[in-house]
Amino acid sequence: MEKDWYVIHTYSGYENKVKANLERRVASMGMEDKIFRIMVPMEEELEVKDGKKKLVKKKVFPGYVLVEMILTDDSWYVVRNTPGVTGFVGSGSKPIPLLDHEVRMILGRDLSGVPELPRVNFSVGQEVLVREGPFEGFSGKIEEIYPDRGKVRLTVSMFGRDTPLELDFTQVSELE
Repeated sequence: MEKDWYVIHTYSGYENKVKANLERRVASMGMEDKIFRIMVPMEEELEVKDGKKKLVKKKVFPGYVLVEMILTDDSWYVVRNTPGVTGFVGSGSKPIPLLDHEVRMILGRDLSGVPELPRVNFSVGQEVLVREGPFEGFSGKIEEIYPDRGKVRLTVSMFGRDTPLELDFTQVSELE
């Protein structure tokens, strides 16, 4: 038999509790040879609140937990009857395993350990508006983009002279 990754539905907000319950059940029922890993995919996101930047962990798929297992009647029963589990993802009563490329995408995202920076659609030469900081309200032209640092270098015109600034992605927005 081959082990595959399956997705189980849970009550939203109970993903971590279901993971803990399932891990306890696997140990107490001796299913370590059929149920291997249980994951709640998380990603770190940069959040700006009240002008302060903070990394927060967010669930990638709220209401779902991933389980790596060999699907047998016994392993299905253990997972399906864990408190908080509402069912497997699949058609009818037969769970459908994730495809290899789906597993690679999910595990690659979750296990990279690199916080995800805010998504931006900026380009060099683009005019942007400064949203916060001492230059709030000024518009400027992007000179360089540093995606690994989450920053842009732009020039704003101040007193008739171009002034270079380096700002976080979160401090600028596209002109509307």
